[in-house]
Amino acid sequence: MRALACPASLKGVLSAAEAAAALAEGLRGAGAEAVELPVADGGEGTAEVLWLAGGGEWREADVRDAFGASRRGRWLVLPDGSAVVEAAAAVPLDEARLRPLTASSSGFGELVAAALAAGATRLLLALGGTATMDAGAGFLEVVRELPVPTQVACDVTVSLLEAPRLFGPQKGAGPEEIAELERRFAGRRELASFRDTPGGGAAGGLGAALAALGAELVPGAPLVLDAIGFDATSFDLVVTGEGRVDRTTAHGKAPGEVVRRSAGTRCTVFGGVVEFEVPGAETVALSGDPSRAHDDLVALGRGLVA
Repeated sequence: MRALACPASLKGVLSAAEAAAALAEGLRGAGAEAVELPVADGGEGTAEVLWLAGGGEWREADVRDAFGASRRGRWLVLPDGSAVVEAAAAVPLDEARLRPLTASSSGFGELVAAALAAGATRLLLALGGTATMDAGAGFLEVVRELPVPTQVACDVTVSLLEAPRLFGPQKGAGPEEIAELERRFAGRRELASFRDTPGGGAAGGLGAALAALGAELVPGAPLVLDAIGFDATSFDLVVTGEGRVDRTTAHGKAPGEVVRRSAGTRCTVFGGVVEFEVPGAETVALSGDPSRAHDDLVALGRGLVA
């Protein structure tokens, strides 16, 4: 059996590369030939996945996180001079600090500004995994224009005005805060032309703010899979997954795009938590215990061959 281990990251638990290595360990232990190909969709880990596939040089800068604390953020310079900058590298979601009304995207602006100052000839901005719900207000205070061609890899297709209701709760917003966020988003006149743009609600509205600066918003999963040369045609088994499998998995997330591109090949999707069965694939729930994630994936790989 020839198997492709192509998971996305399990946020805060395993990187996509670590998850792929664990799956491959189990697959090989059961006698399969396994190829590791970590994937991403514009969220956490996108830069690392592109680096693993095509190389590049890492750069760093001091920026502020979503609450003003200093942190070291990094970005990737690809061999062609393009800079891949993740929003989560500057303003990551931290479940210990959920303050959606005050979290600012300005630190992401600082990281993008650093990449531009270092000579980036093109920008690929990866949205997803942020603490912010400010519709890009902080970012726009730092970055007033995008002087180079810019693509924005969105891990969701949600519009600007949908974002408070759909993403506010996971960032700590209760009913009153969601209502306040909806008022704020609707009141952003400079974003009015981009209220219905698919992906405008990504990263708490950062997508719409970047569109207002002239950036091109694109679905992240197809962009990344194209860039890393994903091709399932020579494999007998494809194994993908992420930390939480829900309805969004099949609509914009990397594992859903893997399943779509693997039509005709046996495909398994795993999740630390599974809330939705992904059409076109066998969906498997892991134990749900983060401390067991590596061992769970080794066992899954072994079991899929046995």
